[in-house]
Amino acid sequence: MAATCVYCHGRKGKRSCPALNGLICSICCGENRLTKIACPADCPYLEAGTDYQRQRVGELFRQDRRRVYGEVIEVGGEKAAGLFNLIEIVCVSYFHNKPFGLDGEVIAALEFIRRLLSPIHFPAPTVPAFSQYLHKEFKAFLEKEKVDQTQAQQVVDLALALVKEFSGPGLRSNRFLTGLIGCLTMDHPDVVTHLKAQETDQPRIVLAQEGDIATAAKEQAQREKSRIIIPGTSTPPHTHDHEHHGHKHS
Repeated sequence: MAATCVYCHGRKGKRSCPALNGLICSICCGENRLTKIACPADCPYLEAGTDYQRQRVGELFRQDRRRVYGEVIEVGGEKAAGLFNLIEIVCVSYFHNKPFGLDGEVIAALEFIRRLLSPIHFPAPTVPAFSQYLHKEFKAFLEKEKVDQTQAQQVVDLALALVKEFSGPGLRSNRFLTGLIGCLTMDHPDVVTHLKAQETDQPRIVLAQEGDIATAAKEQAQREKSRIIIPGTSTPPHTHDHEHHGHKHS
C-alpha cells in the first residue's frame, strides 16, 4: 500500500521530505515549502524554484521586517535603523548567490558581534568567513556614524531575535535568508541589482555612487522610516507593499 502524504494525510506521498521525515505529495510540497514547512537548505526540491520561493517567503517576511524596523527606530532613530539596514545589505551581498547558505551563519555572525560589544568577551579560536565579513562592515559603520554602543547592542539583539524567530527550529534552515533576499528584491530592486553585480565576498561594499556603505545604509534607513508605522504616531504616507519610493541609486 502506498504511503499517504505526511502533510495532508490524503494524497499519495511521492517525495521524500527531510523536514517532516516522511513522504509528501507534490502539491503540499509546492504550496507549503518554506512558508509552512521549515525546509532544510539542501532539500533538492528548493533549488529549482529559488526565485519563486524568495518571492513567496519575502511576502511573509515583509510584515516581520517592518515590525522590527519600528522597534529599531524606537531604540535609536535613523542611526539605529541604518545599522539594522547595514546587516540586511551585508547578508544580501554575501548570500544572494549561495542557495545553500544557512540562517545559522547569520546567527553565528550576530552572536560574534554581540560578544565583541559586551564589556567582557573572550576571542573565538576561529571566526567563520561571514562573521568576519559582517564584523568589518559593522565596525566601520559604528566608527563613521558614532553609534552608541548600548544602542548597537540593542539593534543586534533585535536582529538576532528576528532571524531566530523567522528561521524556525531547523538547524539547516535558510528561511530567513530566503525571505530577506525576496523582500528586498521586491521592495528595493535597484539596491539588490547593484549588490548582485558586484560578485564579491570581500568588504567593502559600495552601493551605487555612494561613498561607502555607512552613508548608503543611513539614507536607506530614512526611506524605510517613511514606510514604518511607529506605535503612537499617525500612519505615514506611501506605505503600499510594492512601492519603491524612487531610489536614487543608479
